[in-house]
Amino acid sequence: MKLVLATSNKGKVKEIKAMCDSFEVVPYTDLIDEFEIVEDGSSFKENALIKARAVFKALGDDEVVVLADDSGISVDAFGGEPGIYSARYAGVGASDVDNLNKMLNELKSKGLKSSPAHYTACMAIVDKTREFSVHGWMYGDVLDEKRGENGFGYDPIFVPKDYDKTLGELDDKIKKKLSHRAKALKNASSILKTF
Repeated sequence: MKLVLATSNKGKVKEIKAMCDSFEVVPYTDLIDEFEIVEDGSSFKENALIKARAVFKALGDDEVVVLADDSGISVDAFGGEPGIYSARYAGVGASDVDNLNKMLNELKSKGLKSSPAHYTACMAIVDKTREFSVHGWMYGDVLDEKRGENGFGYDPIFVPKDYDKTLGELDDKIKKKLSHRAKALKNASSILKTF
């Protein structure tokens, strides 16, 4: 079965391919030109479904299954922000580095060395007749300094619960076990087995 990913984010594609190795996994940009999807939902679930539906419709192929993810980080000291705005925390078109630096600056402006935080991932699965969504979470703390070179996004400042290293420092095998996306994918894989 062809599982089409509703993302062109290379970090996400790599992570999902590694976790869904029993499927033929392709990013939608390998099949059609990249297009803008307006994520105007008010939750991770709504935005994941918006993406999955848009890509399924654009592909025009009833034989594919589309998997979309919407994920982000919520920081307690920021009242749960950036949440669904994690990818554009520093503004529309912001890079991972821009977003990370904004978070570091916000922590420092509040005089904080760290804050409890959590990642959320929602996976939406859409085919010609069905829609599903599942979630996964990872809890820990964000720090006011970058540590490590692994991963992407906010990984260099996020320390998972019961660990003393950031996701940027941890081995990929450990990260895969802890990841919010891995937990959501595990739940999604149970659904995908029914296709």
